[in-house]
Amino acid sequence: MKAYFKKYILNFKVPGGTSRGILRTKETWFLRIDDGDRFGIGECNLFKGLSFDDVEDYEKVLEDTCNRIDLGLDSLYRGLCKFPSIQFGIEQAFMSLKAKNPFILFPSNFTSSEDRIKINGLIWMGHIDYMRQQIEAKINNGFDCIKLKIGALNFEEECELLAEIRKSYPATKIEIRVDANGAFLVEEAQKKLDKLASYEIHSIEQPIKPGNIEQMKRLCKSSPIPIALDEELIGIRSRIKKRELLETIKPQYIILKPSLIGGYRGAEEWINLAKEQEIGWWVTSALESNIGLNAIAQWTYNLKSTLPQGLGTGQLFTNNVSSPLVIKGGHLVYSENEKWDFNKIEVCI
Repeated sequence: MKAYFKKYILNFKVPGGTSRGILRTKETWFLRIDDGDRFGIGECNLFKGLSFDDVEDYEKVLEDTCNRIDLGLDSLYRGLCKFPSIQFGIEQAFMSLKAKNPFILFPSNFTSSEDRIKINGLIWMGHIDYMRQQIEAKINNGFDCIKLKIGALNFEEECELLAEIRKSYPATKIEIRVDANGAFLVEEAQKKLDKLASYEIHSIEQPIKPGNIEQMKRLCKSSPIPIALDEELIGIRSRIKKRELLETIKPQYIILKPSLIGGYRGAEEWINLAKEQEIGWWVTSALESNIGLNAIAQWTYNLKSTLPQGLGTGQLFTNNVSSPLVIKGGHLVYSENEKWDFNKIEVCI
């Protein structure tokens, strides 16, 4: 076997606003394995400023991984415990290598276009009018669950926007999720959660910064809105530590981003622990290209969650890999009428 990788820069169609700043480009790495006349491909999706493996020698670790590809998935995965995005990349690549079709990792009714995945419509931060436009477009396109990034604008203006939504669309028609990305100060979080509750919010992701364990525990106990842990999960590798975190904080939900928590294996460990404690969960992509999104979506479908998933990022980029993944009526669909097309980029295919 031989393996190699290629860095690729994804360009946003419109800059994406979050409480951590404005995103205009997104780095990612494609990893390919060749074995005779077969190949497999995966995506190592490092998220600058967020990933546990955002370190200077990242590409050196990728190079070493490719040079040792004959060790196989299990051995490589164990040795990459500090590099969750590379763990996920090699999981994808080895599954792709073994599959009849390198892009069908989990054959199902989803990949045969007989079923689809319900997703939330993501509303990026920006001026209020821009956010209104996004909300109207998502609802007109069939979404009945929308997720708003909050925390960077004036909080009162964000609440006014939520009030507008609720005036036109009751909670029985449109589910609202919000994601603060840790933007609330600890001392103001409870007051803001109480205010947000008046808009019948389904849940809020990561209201305060990760690492404030006792404060998050208190919020999860007292909040009138269910709290979902997101960034809080990043960097926790052992099963014992994962269980301790969930038992201590007792969140209502956890958010699973395979690229940030060790791929399928890491995410499934979190899911199993959450189920033991009756904690809900859903899956969210993390600005992968369609290579990574494809791998996440097929796996997610097989988990059979009934909640809307956070998998609608494939259309954000001007230079994404063209794929069968399309969004229709608030769902992610694997369209039999669309094909993989790598003509836009050189991606080791």
